[in-house]
Amino acid sequence: MDAVLQLLRLAGSAAVGLLLSPFYYVAVLLIMLQYMRQTRLERKLFHVRLRAWPNQLFRTMLAGLVVGVVMTLAGLFLGVTITGESVLWMWGTAAVLVLIRVRYLCFAYSVGVLGVLQWIIGWTTLADRTDWLGSAASSLASLDIPGLLVLVALMHLAEALLVRWQGDRFASPVFLEGKRGKIVGGYTLQGYWPVPMLMLVPAAAGSGTDLSLPWSMLLGDSANWSSMIGFPMMIGFSELTRSLLPAVKARSAAKGLLIYGLGVGIVAVLASFWPALTLAGALCALVLHEALVAISYFSEETSPPYYVHNDQGLRVLAVIPGTPAEAMGILSGEVLHKVNGARVRTKEELYAALHINSAFCKLEVLNHEGQIKFVQRARYAGEHHQLGVVLSPDDKADRYAVASPASLFDLFRQSRAAKSRQAGVPAASATSASTTTTPL
Repeated sequence: MDAVLQLLRLAGSAAVGLLLSPFYYVAVLLIMLQYMRQTRLERKLFHVRLRAWPNQLFRTMLAGLVVGVVMTLAGLFLGVTITGESVLWMWGTAAVLVLIRVRYLCFAYSVGVLGVLQWIIGWTTLADRTDWLGSAASSLASLDIPGLLVLVALMHLAEALLVRWQGDRFASPVFLEGKRGKIVGGYTLQGYWPVPMLMLVPAAAGSGTDLSLPWSMLLGDSANWSSMIGFPMMIGFSELTRSLLPAVKARSAAKGLLIYGLGVGIVAVLASFWPALTLAGALCALVLHEALVAISYFSEETSPPYYVHNDQGLRVLAVIPGTPAEAMGILSGEVLHKVNGARVRTKEELYAALHINSAFCKLEVLNHEGQIKFVQRARYAGEHHQLGVVLSPDDKADRYAVASPASLFDLFRQSRAAKSRQAGVPAASATSASTTTTPL
């Protein structure tokens, strides 16, 4: 009981330190910038905001807090070693990598790079130097890379659950340049979660035992723990799909993350018992993560686009919240086949069909399985005439999102959010897009 009470006191102190740590707020700021950029892109492409970024930020912070509590409890039984130096090394490496790509903010890359650097330093005499370079090399050589890799594996298992649970809720519709320069519809799925964790810090050699836990640990000793430290982590994923529904893409991404977490976790546990496998674990963290990205990219490149119109009608790209389309249960990816009894194959035909009956709206919609469903709704006086759908692009669409990965600098730049294929017309001032992407 004394050990438990002491552990709770340490946890309270670590939680206060976490609130004072800048790293958690940096993570929240980066997530906020990403969601704000996503909102700007929606406004440029569709002249409407499909979701409010403050709500997205709140949901990610709440989900991250829940995951942090679970991971803190898991860490108490695994015995993963974490120190203040580990936190600085991981966040410092992540800060450098995020300048290249925002998705590199994932700590799988940070720990993987640190593991490779630690192996390289082991073949040099840098740690024997007495200057700052020697101090940095000694600090890097003392990192518990296998333990950090176990932590990375656990975070990706948690990420798999979050992506499966919330992944499609963070999907944002976009117009993308497809094959042969044709503009097609698609979705970006970007979810980032700041995860505040509390982890035990091992006591220094010869300092005596400050805390001895009443249970056994998998990777560490149950005794000789000196304190706890607040450790903010970041987990997140970024996917792009032209060929799948957001929910289907999220399930596929979650499956890949689950396999990745299990694979890295197995190698990391083995490396904790046989240090010779540390380099293999670090390389697995890097290579397998990039393999997930490559597999997703190859799958999209070899699959036909889904969000395009066909002979049966107009494909719905997105449904605007709070509109008649949402009230009638129209879903993204469905096809508007008939409106008030009239076939619709163009946006002009859809607009004309909506005005056939000024008091009632009846639609025949092809669902995801290709079966017809009938939806209807009264039209009320003073209500906005629009149905509330964003349709997939047609041949007149000329503005699309830049599909290249964003760096940290891109989060502060608005000019890269959308692009026009009209020669000599900047994306921010292209005018014809305003008539082809306005919701109906």
